[in-house]
Amino acid sequence: MLSAIYNTFCNCFKIPELKSRILFTLMVLAICRLEAVVRIPGLNGTILQNYFASQAGSAGGGLLGMYSLFTGGALEHCAVGALGIMPYISATIIIQLLTAVIPTLSKLAREEGGRTKIIQYGRYLTVLLCLGQGMVMAIGWENPEKLFPQWNTADRLVLYSDAHIWFYRLQTLLMLTTGTMLLMWLGEQITERGIGNGVSLVITIGILARLPQAAVALKDMFFPGAGVEAKFNFGHAIALVLLLAGVIAGVIAITQAQRKVPVQYAQRAVGRKVYSGGTSFMPLRVNYSGVMPIIFAQAILMFPQKIFLFLGQSLNIKFFGEIARALAEGAFLYMVVYGLMILFFSYFWVATQFNELQIADDLKKNGGYIPGVRPGQATSDYLHNAMSRITLAGAIFLTIIALIPIWLYSELQIPYPVATFFGGTSMLILVGVLLDTMRQMETHLLMRHYDGFLKKGRLRGRF
Repeated sequence: MLSAIYNTFCNCFKIPELKSRILFTLMVLAICRLEAVVRIPGLNGTILQNYFASQAGSAGGGLLGMYSLFTGGALEHCAVGALGIMPYISATIIIQLLTAVIPTLSKLAREEGGRTKIIQYGRYLTVLLCLGQGMVMAIGWENPEKLFPQWNTADRLVLYSDAHIWFYRLQTLLMLTTGTMLLMWLGEQITERGIGNGVSLVITIGILARLPQAAVALKDMFFPGAGVEAKFNFGHAIALVLLLAGVIAGVIAITQAQRKVPVQYAQRAVGRKVYSGGTSFMPLRVNYSGVMPIIFAQAILMFPQKIFLFLGQSLNIKFFGEIARALAEGAFLYMVVYGLMILFFSYFWVATQFNELQIADDLKKNGGYIPGVRPGQATSDYLHNAMSRITLAGAIFLTIIALIPIWLYSELQIPYPVATFFGGTSMLILVGVLLDTMRQMETHLLMRHYDGFLKKGRLRGRF
């Protein structure tokens, strides 16, 4: 099987168009990684990098940890790409949610050229988010002790004097905004001229940049060095390998899982043309919301813990401190609330993005119907009930995948850099993006009469 995969990759470079697309994609991704290491002038990034290295074994997730994951280490380097591609993703999500609830945007999305306008609105919103987040990050680097626990107040990140502090802020704001807009443009270039989804690949390459750090932590688990007894043995290694294989297999299965709803089209005449009837199917994805519920739950759940911790320390009330400890990452209450929020946001995303009324109306206009179901409202109800049932399965799967890294880190004392690759956003994004990229490569191969990655079956895209 390995030889077949190797031959398939060799065939990719025998097709001139596919070869140029792959090389272009690799070149652009290298530029994206360069943004993660080029530091902003006036900042001592070495201090922050050393702090993150010292906290690598004990730092949990949280908003800063998730942001650092998506930036591929640019945050702790104080690099030009410290904002990463997240402002663009946030803007896209906001526009999608607004399109579902604002009739004007919903109407614009269905018009010819409307999608281009909505994408343009997303770019404008990205600039605004970059300006806001960039200023917050610039001020945060001035006062790192308020962002990072156990920070040594004697360490100063900003090298400028107080007299030139506004010059530092404006310079940093401009460079961070430019860095994000450049990443957005590079991602669009990959989508247009390369292979795969550009923005998704930019995130993926940032996650893969964490592999060396995870490899070092994994080595220290079993070979900690002279004079130190290892906590893990060969049996633990086998269990971790089996768990990783099971997680990857489960993610692949649930990412590609779909329910095929049969659709019958009647014969119809449009003008002088007569369209014959036929049978098709409508794919309903089990994991329709993708990784979004986990991101929403992580981003929102960190604020209550910070608020109660602040109130407990400020007002000297023990009760608030107990709640803050109960909501700390890895605690039982945290995992329960985290799982419930993932379930909620899974249904929330489907409710805002899956429009069964429009689908039923489009089927009726095109002469299509689901066998045994009347067109119109009955079709809409059928799709709503079907989507609700399969969303429950996808939401439960997402909850399990999201809780595995937290359980490994908090209960089994697996180092956090290693645990992040056993589930959560990292694994879902990696598997989803790689499947989508392989699907596009397989399409090029099959068009030129080469064998794809699978001899039986085919890869299904995420969308």
